[in-house]
Amino acid sequence: MLHLIIAGALVAALYVVLVETLFKKSKCKATADMTGKTAIITGGNTGIGKATALDLAGRGVRVILACRNQKKAVAAINDIKKATGSNDILFMELDLGSFKSVRDFAENFLKSESRLDLLINNAGLVADGRTEDGFGIEFGVNHLGHFLLTCLLLDRLKESPAARVITLSSMAHRWGKIDFDSLVATKDLGSGRYSWQFFQAYCNSKLCNTLFTHELAKRLKGTNVTCYSVHPGVVKTELSRHVSLWQKVFIEPVARLLFLDPKTGAQTTLHCAVQEGIEHFSGRYFSCCAVVEVSAKAKDDTVAKKLWEVSERLSGLS
Repeated sequence: MLHLIIAGALVAALYVVLVETLFKKSKCKATADMTGKTAIITGGNTGIGKATALDLAGRGVRVILACRNQKKAVAAINDIKKATGSNDILFMELDLGSFKSVRDFAENFLKSESRLDLLINNAGLVADGRTEDGFGIEFGVNHLGHFLLTCLLLDRLKESPAARVITLSSMAHRWGKIDFDSLVATKDLGSGRYSWQFFQAYCNSKLCNTLFTHELAKRLKGTNVTCYSVHPGVVKTELSRHVSLWQKVFIEPVARLLFLDPKTGAQTTLHCAVQEGIEHFSGRYFSCCAVVEVSAKAKDDTVAKKLWEVSERLSGLS
């Protein structure tokens, strides 16, 4: 009996430690007036993106859901309109795995919308495969598609009195690495049919997100645009919808017990979108609505600059 009590106490203690660290919750407390601003949210029809869209719409922001699935987007729009009373929310088709789609989206947006205050690079996935342009799907969608989108919209962002670019990274960036020779040769940062292989590729793509934000801040210095990368927490979303059935059987019970819900996962994104006075933190990494230091490799000036230049070439910008 004593052994059971001790074991129960240890399990309870572990649960508390996990809830206060890896699965810690936070709350955006910002109250700035956002009325009249326009935001693009990639992957805004589900999960963290939808929760972010709902909050911003409730603050009076004009929200554009940039995503592939129109049916899901329409359902999300109806939910958000019902919850907030806002009619200023719309869908624009975007497939981050297609350079043509990214360019078409940017062209359509620039023709139809007169301002852009927030670009929230939210979409992401864990999967194996290739994009329409032949890139590893995690590198292509999580980094390269967002890189191209951001570059195509920078001039419009600079027209705003105070614009922000928020890119969802992850604590997984700490396990990432970038092999430029392999990237140029294979158009990928890692692949394979085993889960550990495409999880490593995911980590690599998240390191790209953090380095992209680091370099973007340098290039935006002296403008009215700032940028931030975000760890949303370990959130129960559709991120891992492409993993195998047996992996879902393992993940699902843990997710139900510990993972954050999308609304909680959106809080740090919202903090970086709404909180006043954080402009001097441009280029930094946020978690739990606060600035967090990253590892040396995630703020390496030389690697960040090289990644930018390689990304320009791969996406056809240079």
